[in-house]
Amino acid sequence: MSRISAMLIAIVAVLVMSTAAFAGPTVIKLAHPNVPQHPMGQAFEKFKELVETRTDGKFRVDIYDSSKFGNFDAVVQGLQFNMLQMGSASTPNLAPFSDDFLIFDLPFLFPTYESADLITDGPIGMTAAKALEKTGIIGLGYIEIGFRNLWNNQRTVKTLEDAKGLKIRSTPSKAHIATLKGLGINPTPISWGEVYTALQQKTVDGIDIDLNLAWHNNFPEVNNNLTIVNSLYSPHLVMMSKRFLDSLDDADKVIILEAFEEAKLYERKLIRDGEKEIMAKLADKGVTVYTLTPEERARWAEATKGVYSQFEKRIGKDLIERAKATIAAGK
Repeated sequence: MSRISAMLIAIVAVLVMSTAAFAGPTVIKLAHPNVPQHPMGQAFEKFKELVETRTDGKFRVDIYDSSKFGNFDAVVQGLQFNMLQMGSASTPNLAPFSDDFLIFDLPFLFPTYESADLITDGPIGMTAAKALEKTGIIGLGYIEIGFRNLWNNQRTVKTLEDAKGLKIRSTPSKAHIATLKGLGINPTPISWGEVYTALQQKTVDGIDIDLNLAWHNNFPEVNNNLTIVNSLYSPHLVMMSKRFLDSLDDADKVIILEAFEEAKLYERKLIRDGEKEIMAKLADKGVTVYTLTPEERARWAEATKGVYSQFEKRIGKDLIERAKATIAAGK
């Protein structure tokens, strides 16, 4: 009987090992809204490489770029039910989870990328991210889109007066719309998938968007004037399914979280270095570039002060003052 038992145990062990081998790697489905060549897409490819290499193939990362997994609601639901393990979303979309995310909708708050890092990586940004936990989502940290600038196909904008009356594509964000209105611009919300056609057909005069998104979506082909304004800073929160994170053993958890941290810093570097490279190429695309003087930019900031009073109640005056103090202390 002991010999038979030993044989049965051996057979079961072989079956278990065969089943494990057949099961293959654990798949991490990762969704984001950008094209693969954008720094965001490149950073998630970096994350994929790091995770798969450091776990010796125990995990496989499948990337769903360009919103192929679905819209924001699909990403959130996917994360909550662990049908999706990771996803990225812009902070205006996350405001229903916490009004703290609206701090990033305030115009001319951040003078530099380094000042934005103080908020995203500090208590303010991470407290906002923590609000998602009760819904089954973990906010890992922030990557970025960049600072918004004014593109148009009508004229070179050098002053506040030059911008007045331009019909500019905006996001649906109430703060973004209020910012453009404060500048005397006519904001026109258009869904992302229709933006290029709207610019090409001159349904709108231009768009308020960062350099990398404009470049990687070929907007310089249809907008020949660019004014560097650096009005609104746009971050993305990278999220993970809490159910998935809780299922990991400590060693795998460390590998995956460290890989994200490396990919996060890599993405930010690509965004910031990419802006310098894009600026050097715009003349060849026939784009006229003008950078607002510090004095003129101060006028634009003054013109949009009403956005602060409009959203102060929702965001909280204390939070706005803490953000300003954090930025001032970090200079």
